[in-house]
Amino acid sequence: MSGRSRAAVLLAAVVTIGAALVPSAHASPKAPDTAVLDGGRLQQTKARLDRGDPQLRRELRTLTARADTWLNQGPWTVVDKPKPAPGGDVHDYLSQAPYWWPTTTPTADNPWGCPYVQRDGQRNPEVDSGTDRQDVEKVFDSTYDLSLAWYYTGRRVYAEKAAQVLRTWFLDPATRMNPNLNHAQFIPCKYDGRAIGIIDFSQSYTSVLDAQALLATGAPGWSAKDRAAMGKWNADFLGWLKNSAFGKDEGAAANNHGTFYDMQLAALAYATGDRALARKTVLDARARRIDPQIAADGSQPQELARTRSWHYSTFDLVAYTRLAAIGRHVGVNLWAYHGPDGQGVLKAVDFLLPTATGSATWPYPELEFHRYAASDVVHAAADAGDKAAQRAVAKLEAPPGGDLWELRPAAEQLDSIAG
Repeated sequence: MSGRSRAAVLLAAVVTIGAALVPSAHASPKAPDTAVLDGGRLQQTKARLDRGDPQLRRELRTLTARADTWLNQGPWTVVDKPKPAPGGDVHDYLSQAPYWWPTTTPTADNPWGCPYVQRDGQRNPEVDSGTDRQDVEKVFDSTYDLSLAWYYTGRRVYAEKAAQVLRTWFLDPATRMNPNLNHAQFIPCKYDGRAIGIIDFSQSYTSVLDAQALLATGAPGWSAKDRAAMGKWNADFLGWLKNSAFGKDEGAAANNHGTFYDMQLAALAYATGDRALARKTVLDARARRIDPQIAADGSQPQELARTRSWHYSTFDLVAYTRLAAIGRHVGVNLWAYHGPDGQGVLKAVDFLLPTATGSATWPYPELEFHRYAASDVVHAAADAGDKAAQRAVAKLEAPPGGDLWELRPAAEQLDSIAG
């Protein structure tokens, strides 16, 4: 090969690699109608990326690296667990209480090894291999990463993979999940399911709703038929969440379970067109959640009582800040609300700032402290106009893998929820 030919090949390779990192100017005729994320802001961010914003380009490289890892994984299905949920329907989602263990060797007549006994704090490994919990988390994370990566780059491979993951888990008759959580966090031979298992979905499924809204702006491989079928699944799941005994019990919870229930209910209502229910849910959260759950000083007493009090204080605020984001779409400014003792979401975030910025240690019990767990909720408060949070942003600890706030400005739980 001549020197000129080698140079041409090298130049072509450089152009190809560079092109993979440059966002395309694929048409996005309207802002995505996202339930939690601000669709208009996403549209503006994409325009900045298309103009070559260097900070956003760095974040995009991190996001696309994450999306790339999903391309050769999955799709996952609810029907491939080794043992079906109680009742025998493999299409029913199944997850298991983590601290309960079998007392006998499983047999054909006793496939779970019942009875089960509790070993508090000791995680039963079958929770992570014998149920649907691990796979559904991959469904949540992959569709969000892939849909965002497609929206910002226009690379069809991301959209097509996200669509495949969604169709396999939720839509295809042979592999779909039934739209209920009747067997979430069950205890073999004791409880077929528990209301608290709803948090398996309420913690992350709202990101999947936003992924669907992103794909609905024109993603290849996600058809009108897919959108309609997914809308039907969401409506059926919303109906179960509102009307089932488990849904009503979870809605009555007085800690982070109740906050996350409201957040999921409002997002599903918004995504399925029931904007009145979404608005009512956010409005009701003021007296129903903020007043009893946040103290005058901004602390969250029920979360401080946990052995992982930092984790649960940030965890509950993920739900509050995402609920406030939904409120923005339906004309409710949850950030501005102050209860009878002055309590509010902003005050709850401010309570965390000394520790979030590294200027003070956390004085409450915490078995596995990660300062970065608060970073997203501080970002959210800063965007909402909180001056103290705005000053704190520069001092936040970035989560593992980097800070992607500008590309997906809605709080996520950044530390582990296991345990």
